[in-house]
Amino acid sequence: MTLQTTDCSPWALGAPLYMPAHRHDILDCANGEKYPSLRSMIFCTEDAVSHSEVDSSLRHLGLCLQGFRTVPERFRFIRVRNPEVLARLLDLPHIENIDGFVLPKFDTNVFHAYFDQLKGTTFKIMPTLETRDVFDVGAMVELRQALLQHEIFAQILMLRIGGNDLMNLLGIRRPRQLTLYDTPLGHIISQLVTVFKPYHFSLSAPVFEYLNDNDTLQQEIQRDLAFGLIGKTAIHPSQIANIEAAYQVDLDDYEMAVKLIDSTAPAVFKMHDAMCEVATHRQWAMSILNRQQCYGVNGEKLLERAEVSV
Repeated sequence: MTLQTTDCSPWALGAPLYMPAHRHDILDCANGEKYPSLRSMIFCTEDAVSHSEVDSSLRHLGLCLQGFRTVPERFRFIRVRNPEVLARLLDLPHIENIDGFVLPKFDTNVFHAYFDQLKGTTFKIMPTLETRDVFDVGAMVELRQALLQHEIFAQILMLRIGGNDLMNLLGIRRPRQLTLYDTPLGHIISQLVTVFKPYHFSLSAPVFEYLNDNDTLQQEIQRDLAFGLIGKTAIHPSQIANIEAAYQVDLDDYEMAVKLIDSTAPAVFKMHDAMCEVATHRQWAMSILNRQQCYGVNGEKLLERAEVSV
C-alpha cells in the first residue's frame, strides 16, 4: 500500500490541539472552517474517549476521513488507543488523508505491536513517553537504541512527553502557579532531553492544564524552550495564540543565528554582548532559524530597534 507522504517539521506543528474523536465538528476543524489559524490537531481515541464510545468514534472518523481536504500547513493526526485500534484505523478507507499517528503509552512492550503494522507506510509517527519506564534511564536508553535501529526511524516526527500520565504515576498533580519544572517532572524532562536529543530526536513539551494563568504558562514555555523542547499541546483553543506568540524569536538571537551559519563568519566572534562560536552554537542557530521561519521575530524588539534608529 502506497500512502501519501507528509513533509512537515516538528516546529511546523505549533500548539497541537487534542480533540475527542467523536466530536461532531471534526470535518470543519480538519478543513480549516473552524479554528482557521490552528496548525495541527490530534483526534484522540484514547483517554478522551470512554471504552463504550470507541466503536462509534471509529465509525465517525471513518465517515469524516473521506471529506478531509488537503490544507497547506495544517496537519492532522490520530491518537490511537492501542495496537488493535491502530489496525482498525489502518483498514479505514481514506486513512491516507491524515498525516500520522500518536502512539500512547509507548515503550518496548508495545514497540513491535505498533511498528510492525506501520512498516512500509509513510505516516509520521509520534510515540508518547508516559509509562513507568520513563523513570528508568536504562529503559529509555534501551528504547532509544531500538528506535535508532528500526527501519521506521525516519518516520518519527517527535517523541511526546505525557506529563499528566507521568504525574499520575507519581500520585501528584501540578500545583497552580508552579511550572512543571518546579515538580519532580523537571528532573525527568532533563533526563529525557539528555537521553534522546543528542541522537536527533525532537521532544515535545507537556500540556499546561490551567486556563486562567497565562503568566505561569509563559514562564513554563520559556523553560520548555530552554530545555530544547518543541511545541506544546494545547488543551483549549484559547491557549494556542499565547503559546505560538511565545515561539517568536528574539531579534538578537535571530541576528546571531544568521551570522553563525554564514560561511564567512569567523570561528569565534562577539555579537550582542555574547560570545558566538560556530563549532558549538551552530545547532542552536539552526533551531532558532527553524522557529523564525514558522513564527517570525518578536515584534516588540523590532519596534524598539526601529525607534532607536529614528
